Amino acid sequence: MARAERPIHDSAAQRRRGAKDMYRGHYQCVIPFVRGLETCTLFRNPAALAMTSPMKRILDLSVGTIGLVVLLVPSLAVAVIVRATSPGPILFWSPRVGRNGRICQMPKFRTMKVFTPHVATDKLADPASRLTPVGGLLRTLSIDELPQLWSVIRGDMSLVGPRPALFNQHDLIAAREARGIDHLRPGITGWSQINGRDDVPEWRKVELDEEYLRRRSFWFDLKIMALTARRVIGRDGVSH
Repeated sequence: MARAERPIHDSAAQRRRGAKDMYRGHYQCVIPFVRGLETCTLFRNPAALAMTSPMKRILDLSVGTIGLVVLLVPSLAVAVIVRATSPGPILFWSPRVGRNGRICQMPKFRTMKVFTPHVATDKLADPASRLTPVGGLLRTLSIDELPQLWSVIRGDMSLVGPRPALFNQHDLIAAREARGIDHLRPGITGWSQINGRDDVPEWRKVELDEEYLRRRSFWFDLKIMALTARRVIGRDGVSH
């Protein structure tokens, strides 16, 4: 543990740049969103060193491939139901912010009516009215997330990581960049997902994402996956 003097940053861009420089050296500097901070705590960050861990990628490819094969028939059945109960495409391709700020297209089984604005669900005036006849059930059981296994195999996403932000969630994107969270691949599930899902405000999600970054390991990913299964079965934390 070391204490390092740090000049006062005058802009969010400078804070983000400083955080990224710290991560290039495999050190983490937690920089609160308080202007005038002159010092920060530097510590060796095992998560940053494991950013390209081969074990995590092997887990993603193995589970992703097996999942696609095992769930192929159920997924086809869901596709038929989505198409039969609501006009529009089966899949909804959502532009999301991926690793290092790269925009990628994240597929989901469509749960919203066509022409629904591309904003976070909690920003819609009446999200329940936008759902398709089976949309609520698909979201509650997280069945709408199944096509993202393809994104995992492609390398755009991981099984576990911060949930990918919408391209227009500027505050969330900036907060993640300032803390180095943007260096992680976004995940189908994550630490914030099992600690509230839709019930968690954005500032708390960032805190939980940062905690995941610090604690990130192969075994922690397995724990998150197991807890995710339990929460999905219990239908916890889904508000829409």
